[in-house]
Amino acid sequence: MTTYNNLYINGHWVAPAQGKTFPAIDPSDESVFAEVASATAEDVDAAVKAARAAFDNGPWPKMSGRERAGYLRRVAEGIRARVNELATLEVRDNGKPMPEAVWDIEDTAGCFDFYADLAERSDEHPEQTVELAEDGFVSKAIKQPVGVVAAITPWNFPMLMASWKVAPAIAAGCTVVLKPSEVTSLTALEMAAICEEAEIPPGVVNILPGIGAEAGAPLTEHPLVDKIAFTGSVPTGSKLMKMAAQDIKNISLELGGKSPLIIFDDCDLEDAVEWLMFGIFWNKGEVCSATSRVLVQENLYPKLMDRLVEEARKLKIGNGMEDGVLLGPLVNAAQYEKVTKAIEAGKRDGATLAYGGERPPGLEKGYYLEPAIFVDVPEDSDLWKEEVFGPVVAIRRFATEEEAVRVANDSEYGLAGAVMSRDLERCERVARNLQAGIIWINCSQPTFVEAPWGGYKKSGIGRELGEWGYENYFETKQITSYVSDKPWGWFIK
Repeated sequence: MTTYNNLYINGHWVAPAQGKTFPAIDPSDESVFAEVASATAEDVDAAVKAARAAFDNGPWPKMSGRERAGYLRRVAEGIRARVNELATLEVRDNGKPMPEAVWDIEDTAGCFDFYADLAERSDEHPEQTVELAEDGFVSKAIKQPVGVVAAITPWNFPMLMASWKVAPAIAAGCTVVLKPSEVTSLTALEMAAICEEAEIPPGVVNILPGIGAEAGAPLTEHPLVDKIAFTGSVPTGSKLMKMAAQDIKNISLELGGKSPLIIFDDCDLEDAVEWLMFGIFWNKGEVCSATSRVLVQENLYPKLMDRLVEEARKLKIGNGMEDGVLLGPLVNAAQYEKVTKAIEAGKRDGATLAYGGERPPGLEKGYYLEPAIFVDVPEDSDLWKEEVFGPVVAIRRFATEEEAVRVANDSEYGLAGAVMSRDLERCERVARNLQAGIIWINCSQPTFVEAPWGGYKKSGIGRELGEWGYENYFETKQITSYVSDKPWGWFIK
């Protein structure tokens, strides 16, 4: 696509009812490079009604899993045919380095393929026999698509996170209205174009960029929506739970995190530094699962700090399209301000800034920031407790395994965590004791479509990805039959 001034509703490209747009801003130079259609309540109503009609009266939920899988595979093929184009658009919209964007787009195609496989496999076991304790009855359990899904996705992995919701939902037979973040909406609209090329029936996928209050709120509040699938901040997730409670809507939430990385002193130093950096500087630290709280055992602490600062100084910062760049600009002005304020607050709260946290020399335009490494961070400081969502790491030392686990678990969040040690029994023990939904051993941040994704505590409810993400989009129904030749005879003797 070359313009983005239309919404995708019921298989058609339509102008927003109020004619509103918002700018797409390139974070590398702060320039506006596109105007994007901005949906309002009228557009939301049209899209939800289209999704409702497609679910209630259309062919999609009645198809076999194999039939739906064919469409999903065509979407995957359409994405793969345009990997570099889509990745370039992601770089311009989000700022991430091109190799990371390519990885994201390739994973997006893989997500559609994975759920195509699950849809096909579901045909093999369409129902489950339920063993009953009483003769005269037979029972089975079947799964049916939940209905119309309101999907709301964040700006840090724009196309990839859209696929995490759209692919399993439509594979299950649901219909979807997707509202991508207004910060990074362009690849979502490209996904709509690819779904159109794949000839997915009208109304099955509807995509509405828009401002949260004008599009997201009326979407999640719409009475014809059956399920809300949201990834974003804890405050917004809390509001959605309250709203969903009024209508008892099905809801799944993937929210924020302040994930710990525990590094024991028997680790290989180079491996520890590599994974520490990948855990917080990948995607500019704009990662919900980023291991931004690092606990280093005291014997390794001095050497690790020296190597970490040494390697951080080498990071090439710049436009994500430039070769060798490992740290692109933050996504927009608001995020840049939020992260820089967190850095200043960390200094005031008594943490020591060992390196970075400033605008890099020679990059006066764009939302560029050196990675910030804080050491000796107080446990009661916001820098240690609250999500920054930027390339800012908070580091403390620890003495014993028990201390490390206690400090790691002392958090309102529980999305992810990681542990590094050559003692694999210790790693397994710590992994089981950490209160989080995703644990990595001797690594940080690898994410696979086959494995469940989601958190404990304020990091959300429900799981995405894998079979667990597929199950999110089904209701389970019991069907029980009376098969005895004898009358029941309770009232009529």
